[in-house]
Amino acid sequence: MNGHTSIPSRLYQPESVNLDEFKAICTRAVDKTTYPLAETVEQNVPIYDLAALEADQQQHPITATSISNLQDEWHHILHTGPGIFVLRGMYTPTRYASILSSTNTAFNSIIAKERESNTTQGDHFAAGGTNDRIWNAFSKHALEDPASFVEYYSNPWLAAVCSAWLGPGYRVTAQVNAVHPGGAAQESHRDYHLGFQETDTCLSFPVPTQLTSQFLTLQGAVAHSEMPVESGPTRFLPFSQTYAPGYLAWRRPEFRAFFQEKYVALPLSLGDGVFFNPALFHAAGANVMDGSPGGGGFRRVANLLQVSSAFGKAMEMVDAVPLIEACWEVLVKRYQGAGKTFADGDLDPGKFSQGAREVRAFIQAVAEGYPFPTNLDRRPPAPSGMAPESEQDIVMRALVEGWGREKVVGTLRQMRLDSQP
Repeated sequence: MNGHTSIPSRLYQPESVNLDEFKAICTRAVDKTTYPLAETVEQNVPIYDLAALEADQQQHPITATSISNLQDEWHHILHTGPGIFVLRGMYTPTRYASILSSTNTAFNSIIAKERESNTTQGDHFAAGGTNDRIWNAFSKHALEDPASFVEYYSNPWLAAVCSAWLGPGYRVTAQVNAVHPGGAAQESHRDYHLGFQETDTCLSFPVPTQLTSQFLTLQGAVAHSEMPVESGPTRFLPFSQTYAPGYLAWRRPEFRAFFQEKYVALPLSLGDGVFFNPALFHAAGANVMDGSPGGGGFRRVANLLQVSSAFGKAMEMVDAVPLIEACWEVLVKRYQGAGKTFADGDLDPGKFSQGAREVRAFIQAVAEGYPFPTNLDRRPPAPSGMAPESEQDIVMRALVEGWGREKVVGTLRQMRLDSQP
């Protein structure tokens, strides 16, 4: 509650998180009868055998109704169920073998080219350069090998999964991750959107927005190699997406320790798909395999899919750069006369003068405060964070450091150029 009213605070407080509540949520068990279309449930993860469904079409044809029934189960799993399911044979080797092979060839070619260019990729939850990472693999795949790209993303099961959670009009992005032998495990985390924000920023978003974040994205991965448990397939904590203040909790050491005690990890076969709620606590595992039957180190390869809702877009296109250019001298004058100035990125208006709050309010109204979508090759996550600078960050830094109009406008325009595919 607020101290001055009986109305609840719109924000979570740091003390909102409670480990005992989290443990109670995450120690539930899946009842197989809840998901009758699943082939089995392993470690609280429903598994659907798509290859068997396709092979059985003469006896049980796949219809719009049967697809809708599957989607009902998948949506329930992601929403209030364990938060994760596996699609065995999503890209069946018998049907998609040549496509998977051609796609892997394209991925390896892209990786080789980026190595030659000495491109250093940052990563959100692992050290840059530890693995082979392809940012925007979706676009790069299309340009490298249009034929396999068309075949790969024509898979109707992918469309069925995406629309089950997001509805129509979604946008697919993809990032390839190849983990070499000795690749360390990630820390457990939640994902995009709020999972990429620092704690102080996360605290500033109202409770309903925190809950809404998970409904705007679907996370998934397709196995592009065999993935025995020893190779480190992603670890998951079933039901953790249902813990409301989880975007505040995942960084806490006691929550990460509980994750390490209770996570599950399932082996995957080439062509299997796994999909999960982005609010599910998860982390890529460590690749502890010394080698493979063919010799050399075992390299775990996945095409990571991040699919976004059609919503969350403004009604009109606004270009902040010419507006900042036109207003810069006026803004600098107001900033200089504001008394105590705001710190770069500080969100607490109570620390600053009325003039400083007015300057910040203007920046928030005019400039983009969210750094995505972007080109993560050219604008990787900052070394001390999980996201690059936004337009608002640049404008505030320019005021604090005393930039002239040409420099701030040039920096904003360069950011725009660097953000393009």
